[in-house]
Amino acid sequence: MKRIGILGSTGSIGTQTLELINNNDNFKVCYLSAYSNVELLINQAKKFNPDAVCIVKNSEFLRLKDGLKNFDIEILSGDTGIENLASRNNIDLLLNALVGYSGMVPTLKALESGVDVALANKESLVVGGSIIQKELSKNNAKLFPVDSEHSAIWQCLIGENKNEINKLILTGSGGPFRKLPLSQFNSITKEQALNHPNWDMGSKITIDSATMMNKGFEIIEAYWLFNLPIDKIKVIIHPQSIIHSMVEFIDGSIKAQLGTPNMTIPINFALNYPNRTFNDSYRFDFLKSKSLTFEEPDFKKFKCIKLAYDALKLGGSYPIVLNVVNDICVDAFLNDKISFIEIPNFIDEAMQNHNSTNLTNIESIFNTISETKKYIKDKLIL
Repeated sequence: MKRIGILGSTGSIGTQTLELINNNDNFKVCYLSAYSNVELLINQAKKFNPDAVCIVKNSEFLRLKDGLKNFDIEILSGDTGIENLASRNNIDLLLNALVGYSGMVPTLKALESGVDVALANKESLVVGGSIIQKELSKNNAKLFPVDSEHSAIWQCLIGENKNEINKLILTGSGGPFRKLPLSQFNSITKEQALNHPNWDMGSKITIDSATMMNKGFEIIEAYWLFNLPIDKIKVIIHPQSIIHSMVEFIDGSIKAQLGTPNMTIPINFALNYPNRTFNDSYRFDFLKSKSLTFEEPDFKKFKCIKLAYDALKLGGSYPIVLNVVNDICVDAFLNDKISFIEIPNFIDEAMQNHNSTNLTNIESIFNTISETKKYIKDKLIL
């Protein structure tokens, strides 16, 4: 039996994970966490009877405690509660499905405890890639990517020689504005940006998909996961989202991982690795597919992709600035405080005004986060 913990159990990835392991005797859920959705967390805890649960929003602690008063479940709260759970070594796998750069510390804590991490929090590697990579070199703990693109590359590379890779090809749908002229980006509404053509996701990642910053984050994540030079990581637009990513080898051969655009496939693979288990929920039928098409990404329309490449090339603390400013600007856009097109413009300005620092420890990361938050909030007058 595989013992697992799930951080972010009430979000899209977390709920789909619990659906997969429901009535599966191969798993024991040891702990769960949520940011503020206390009612769903209570229901999940009653169903799966974990050893512990954590609600990040401290004001919901008493509601959680009261809701589980008849259950022998440890109740934690706040960021310290999350870090407490992530530091426990009595599980086999931690699924980190937290949203934003706050997920970096739990990833690091789990790896320090020797626990494998199924990583659905791409920001962990965007802000802390160098430190996480150092930790991975110290012990036997491993990262299992859950993002569909990185899961695809991981699956394509199994059994292959890294020295024979020519390039990684990350695919992206292009989001809802793939065909929209740049001249109309000024008038993009929140409702339009939240209407993704292929994927059903939370609001933050849906906006990241609309700006294509999600693809920018994935470039940085791929750099740290697969340890390849930046010029070997490419992006291609694939509107149907059937090919989730590809690997081209030095002999010209290309391997691709295909499937319907549904996250249960990469989640299931990460949960059960190195084995594959039966999953009959989502099947792709080639005979019903009209076509698979590909396009070059437009860096003028989707400036965030180029900004991510720039941040990675500049190195140091630039990816942190990229991430922090994006998070704050997406939130500002969702709250009608800035326009859609201002998101990449504020990120660009912040990067141009940033002086990089060497990231030697967690403190240096949080210093950069704090400085960047102050800079952008002053700019946005938040």
